[in-house]
Amino acid sequence: MSIAQRANIILPGLALTSAVALLAYAAEHVETSLLGGRWIESLVLAIALGIAVCTIRPLKPSMKPGIDFSAKFLLEIAIVLLGASISLSAIRGAGVWLIAGIAIVVVLSIAATYMIGRALGLPPKLATLIACGNSICGNSAIVAVAPVIEADSQEIAAALAFTAVLGIAAVFLLPFFYFHFGMSVPQYGTLAGLTVYAVPQVLAATAPVSLLAVQTGTLVKLVRVLMLGPVIFLLGIITKTEAAGTDGRSGHHHSLVPWFICGFLGLMALRSFGLIPDALVTPMETVSGILTVIAMAALGLSVNIRSVAHAGGRVITAATLSLLTLGAISYGLIVALQIQ
Repeated sequence: MSIAQRANIILPGLALTSAVALLAYAAEHVETSLLGGRWIESLVLAIALGIAVCTIRPLKPSMKPGIDFSAKFLLEIAIVLLGASISLSAIRGAGVWLIAGIAIVVVLSIAATYMIGRALGLPPKLATLIACGNSICGNSAIVAVAPVIEADSQEIAAALAFTAVLGIAAVFLLPFFYFHFGMSVPQYGTLAGLTVYAVPQVLAATAPVSLLAVQTGTLVKLVRVLMLGPVIFLLGIITKTEAAGTDGRSGHHHSLVPWFICGFLGLMALRSFGLIPDALVTPMETVSGILTVIAMAALGLSVNIRSVAHAGGRVITAATLSLLTLGAISYGLIVALQIQ
């Protein structure tokens, strides 16, 4: 099949996913104008709108190739470009013990959340998505981990939708710990950096306290985001090893790591060594964000609304218990490091 023929097959579905993504951006703009902030991100809106379109009017079979292309290949490209936004330079501003402590918190939180999800009857992949999302960096972690563990569209949509709601709730509730439980500014900034999902949400949660809280929370959060690379690398190896074992095949180490993980780690390394010009970082982040929203629109267009609704109660329970567990582990780290 020629490139032109392939493009003709993909184009209808790609055009639809792009249109839904554009509508999501427009909805986010309206939200920002009316409410003064982005309380629901465009990628979550893209999933919701995609589900709505699919529910209101069943899609033609001709749309499927382009939707699948957007959900898989464009998402993988977005993950590769995401690596350029992560730099190991954040480590320079943190002590060795704090870095080690953050890594331990992430590992313990992922393990605890996975067990909580499984105990509540969630499928292994959905439990993994929630565990990584809550423990590392919310939506970005879920989006990055999903293709690595080969999660399906229903699982991705459920994890993103319900953890997004919880992430917003955390931003509103977290300041109460500072104002009513006698925490110091460094303690609160560290807690916010360890528990809040995204960097902008860390800013929203710490800004009402002080500039020092913002700086502390942001630093801790950036170090926490660095855990995404090792986690997706290990998950890629585990997933491919299990698949090889199931199929009765063995493979070499290099074949166990998906290409986009190598690309993600490669760009992260290049950024860390200063080999990616600063002028390129923002455009790469922008392109990654746009491709991610298009991919999320495609996922929404592939989702059975009944499947997401059916998992809703268990997902929100697992995510809530996970966040509480993460908070407890994080507070334990603050006490252990004697942060004052």
